[in-house]
Amino acid sequence: MSEERFGEFVLVRRHERGHVAELVLDRPKAMNAVSTEMARSIAGACAALGEDRDVRAVVLTSSHERAFCVGADLKERNSFTDADLVRQRPVARAAYTGVLELPVPAVAAVHGFALGGGCELALSCDVIVADRTAVMGLPEVSVGVIPGGGGTQLLPRRVGAARAAELVFTARRVEAPEAREIGLVDVLVDEGRDREEALAMAARIAGNSPVGLRAAKRALRLGHGLDLPAGLEVEDAAWRSVAFSGDRAEGVAAFNEKRRPEWPGE
Repeated sequence: MSEERFGEFVLVRRHERGHVAELVLDRPKAMNAVSTEMARSIAGACAALGEDRDVRAVVLTSSHERAFCVGADLKERNSFTDADLVRQRPVARAAYTGVLELPVPAVAAVHGFALGGGCELALSCDVIVADRTAVMGLPEVSVGVIPGGGGTQLLPRRVGAARAAELVFTARRVEAPEAREIGLVDVLVDEGRDREEALAMAARIAGNSPVGLRAAKRALRLGHGLDLPAGLEVEDAAWRSVAFSGDRAEGVAAFNEKRRPEWPGE
């Protein structure tokens, strides 16, 4: 396993086997509160991972024992002028969109607090695995703002418009069992097993065609919210991008020869 730091607060681990990368939120003294510097590092790490053709799946984890991420660094923002806040906005947005726009499947491993921007980082992933200590929520209206890292758009896509409105307007926290029940969490595991299960899922994902995975994610993301005929056109375009690939030829050959495929990744 190799490790690479992006600034002081973000660590990327590339696991030697399985084509899985782990993006670790690593600001434990602040429960991973996202400062300007940390936001810049998250965006940088995501850009590097997106360009790495050896990576087939990403797992977003936390180094803090009791928190995934508590959201924006409000201590830092307390010192901001209006001009400072305006300057920070594109930096903050780049962190959340960096995770959202990863071209490969992304799995969040959540334990403890995932609030505000922390919840939005998890929502930006394709699958959320949480342990029973997880507490999630978007409390932004309680401090005079709104969810600005994708929360107002991503949460309704998971839990429905009315449920999302209730959660955003009340700013209430949702504990793990309810989060699983309403679809905010996809997989609920025993305490302390979120990272293990998320990495195992990512390894299963990464055993599949890298060309197929990227195309499938593109079709899922671009087609969501479109009417059915338009969505099927998105799917067809994605299919055409893989139909004549080396991965498709290898996948069909391996199936017929009853062996494990060796993906060329092209």
